[in-house]
Amino acid sequence: MTSFDYDLFVIGGGSGGVRSGRLAAAMGKKVAIAEEFRYGGTCVIRGCVPKKLYVYASQFTEHFEDAEGFGWSVGEHKFDWQKLVAAKEKEITRLEGLYQKGLANAGAEILNTRAELTGPNSIRLVATAKTVTAERIVIAVGGHPTPHEALPGHELCISSNEAFDLAELPKSIVIAGGGYIAVEFANIFHGLGVETTLIYRGKEILSRFDQDMRRGLHAAMEEKGIRILCEDLLQSIKKNADGKLAAETLKHGTLTVDKVMLALGRVPNTKGLGLEAAGVKVNERGAIVVDAFSRTSAPGIYALGDVTDRVQLTPVAIHEAMCFIETEYKHNPVSPDHDLIATAVFSQPEIGTVGLSEEDASKKYDELEIYRAEFRAMKATLSGRSEKTIMKLIVNAADRKVVGAHILGHEAGEMAQLLGITLKAGCTKDDFDRTMAVHPTASEELVTMYNPSYRLKNGERVG
Repeated sequence: MTSFDYDLFVIGGGSGGVRSGRLAAAMGKKVAIAEEFRYGGTCVIRGCVPKKLYVYASQFTEHFEDAEGFGWSVGEHKFDWQKLVAAKEKEITRLEGLYQKGLANAGAEILNTRAELTGPNSIRLVATAKTVTAERIVIAVGGHPTPHEALPGHELCISSNEAFDLAELPKSIVIAGGGYIAVEFANIFHGLGVETTLIYRGKEILSRFDQDMRRGLHAAMEEKGIRILCEDLLQSIKKNADGKLAAETLKHGTLTVDKVMLALGRVPNTKGLGLEAAGVKVNERGAIVVDAFSRTSAPGIYALGDVTDRVQLTPVAIHEAMCFIETEYKHNPVSPDHDLIATAVFSQPEIGTVGLSEEDASKKYDELEIYRAEFRAMKATLSGRSEKTIMKLIVNAADRKVVGAHILGHEAGEMAQLLGITLKAGCTKDDFDRTMAVHPTASEELVTMYNPSYRLKNGERVG
C-alpha cells in the first residue's frame, strides 16, 4: 500500500480551499493547506468583502443629502480615505484570523508558502524547497485580474487588487470594463467624490444581465454624474510630466485623469503551477478542466472555484468544496448544482437577479409572460430623488413557472437571496399571486403584479 505524507493537500487558502481543508481535517484526515499570500482568498482579502465595505462608505454622500428631506440638518462633513483603508485592513485581518483559526482547530497544517505540483501526487513547497506527497490534492488557487498586456501603458494602470489600497484617493479616474466589477467600482469612486468615467467596448454595460436592469442602471449612473462611454475602448496610456495619465480612446479623444483602472475580466492562477507535470489539463483560457464532480484529468487531483472558470462566485466555490467532501470522503457522490444561482451587483442602485433574462428565456421557451413594474421608491418621495426601482418576473406561459426574477433598486441583493429560494423550489406565478404582500415595502410589487405587462411568442412581442 502506497504511503503518503498527507491524505489531502490543498493548494490555495481561499473560500473553496479553506472549506475543503477544514472539513476534511475535522473528519480526522491528515490535511495540509498552502497559501502564498493571505488566507481568505480573493473574496476576503481583495474582493467582495472589502468591496462591500467601500460600497457602504460611498453611499453616505447620498444619505447625508437625503436626510434633509426627512427633517435632519447634517453639518459639515469630510471623508478620510486613509481612515477607510485602515478600517478595511483591520476587518480583513480579523477575518483572515478566523479562517486560520478554523483550520487550526480542525487539525489542518497551515503552510505559508507557494505550492507547485511536481507529479500526480507530489507537491513542492517553494519557501522551503521541500517536496511532500498526498493521496488527494485540491487546487483552489482562484484567479487574478486580466492585466491586458496588449494595451500600451498597461503597467501604468491599476486593477481591483490595487484599488483598495491606493496611497491617496484620486480626483479623477477612468475605469475600463462593463462587467460588475467595473460598474461597482465606478459607483464606489463616484460616491467618494471622484470624477469617474466608465469606458466599455460593448453596446451596453452588464451585457449578461436582463436588458431592463442594465438600461435602468445605466440611466441612474449617468444621472448621478458618472460618465459612461459605450462602444469605445482605450488605445494607450501615457504618463504626463505632471504625473497625470493621458488615456487615449478610440472615439472620445484623450482623457486626462489621475488613475486608470482596468476591469476587463479575470483569468485563472494556473501559470507556473506545475499542472503539466501532474497531467492536469487546462482549456484555452488556462482554466483547469474538471468533470461534474470537480475531478481533473489527473487521478486524485481536484479543482474548485474560480480556477475552473465555471461560475466565479465565492458561495459557488464553497458549495463545490462541500460536494467534494461528500463525494470523496462520505461516499455520497454529489455534483455541484450551478443552476439558478442568485447574484447581486452592488452598484447604486443595486441589481439582484436569479434565473433567466428576458432575452435568454425567449430563446428557450416558446411563449413568455413578462411582469414588469417601475416606480419611485417610497424613500425617494421625501428625499426628492428621481431614482426608479424596477422589478421584473419572467414566466413560462406553458406551466406558469417563474424562470427569471430581476430587481433594480435599494437592497436588491437581499431580495435576490430570497428569490433564489423561491425559484429553486420551482414556484409558479400562481404561488406569487397567492402570497400576501408586506406593506409598505418595495418588494410587495413582486406579489402584486397580477397582469402581464406584455407577452413574447417565439421571441416576438405580441401584447
